[in-house]
Amino acid sequence: MGEFSLSHILILLVIALLVFGAKRIPKIGASLGKGIREFKNSLKEMGSDDQPQPPVPPPPPGASSLPPPPSGGDPKRLNQ
Repeated sequence: MGEFSLSHILILLVIALLVFGAKRIPKIGASLGKGIREFKNSLKEMGSDDQPQPPVPPPPPGASSLPPPPSGGDPKRLNQ
């Protein structure tokens, strides 16, 4: 009961042809294929989020990526 033979598949195709028409079946197949591709791509993107990123090498000594601190002046107060 769980197996499909060639005759079962042909019967299903004839029923689909009668229900949807000859012009709509290629459109349905194309949209189904597009949906499957988008689903696979989203699974790949989710899997790539879980992978750790390679470590960033530290800057050479003496080089600073931070801007120099402001010099002089009074610190600003939040409560005035």
